Amino acid sequence: MSEQGGRDYNEDACGHWHSERYLCCVLADGAGGHGGGDIASKLAVSHVLQGYAAIPAHQPQALEALLRDTNRALLAQRAANPQLRNMHSTVVVLSIDLQDRTALWGHCGDSRFYAFRDGRLAERTNDHSLVQSLIDGGLLDEAGARVHPKRSELYSALGTDGNDLHISVSEQPWPLQGREALMLCTDGLWEWITDEEIASALSFAPEPQAWLDDLKQRVQLAAAAKPNHDNFTALALWLGTD
Repeated sequence: MSEQGGRDYNEDACGHWHSERYLCCVLADGAGGHGGGDIASKLAVSHVLQGYAAIPAHQPQALEALLRDTNRALLAQRAANPQLRNMHSTVVVLSIDLQDRTALWGHCGDSRFYAFRDGRLAERTNDHSLVQSLIDGGLLDEAGARVHPKRSELYSALGTDGNDLHISVSEQPWPLQGREALMLCTDGLWEWITDEEIASALSFAPEPQAWLDDLKQRVQLAAAAKPNHDNFTALALWLGTD
């Protein structure tokens, strides 16, 4: 699901690739003037998928290396085109080994990965953002973060040079038991819907697309008073026990 929201164009991008053994899902949310956000997010998605297809990055160091290489590609594109010098993008990547039945994920920025097991939230990424640092420091709660005036201020995203780039990758592959519902999404979705509401929508959904359709309706209802609300994108994957 990828929706324009109330913006003039959609700066989100997403995609996936799979072989018989591996599956890679990636999602990105771009920003920057002169159409740079659209270019940044598409570049991030295509670079991750191409790199993963060449060598599946299903170990933490390999996935981090792939994301750092994607950052270098984005920086090179910025350097080659002065109009794109301010472009950047969040990214979140999910890797699944279908043979060993494990998942691995990594991200940069405030696009998120969610893992629900038996309908309950089991794993969720922590944003690289100002409000997340305030939450971690006990100075803000989740409800306050959603209305904070600087809730969109990131301290890391692709397009960041040197030591200011922060990439988070799960410490080790996560065993899949076949009772999981997984989702990647941009902040245009989660800023309007709590984790509890995402779980509630999951509990009523007969299949993944119904889950995303429910979340879409919830975003549109919650954002009805803000006609220029952000693009929102999500990719969902359910695992069975077969």
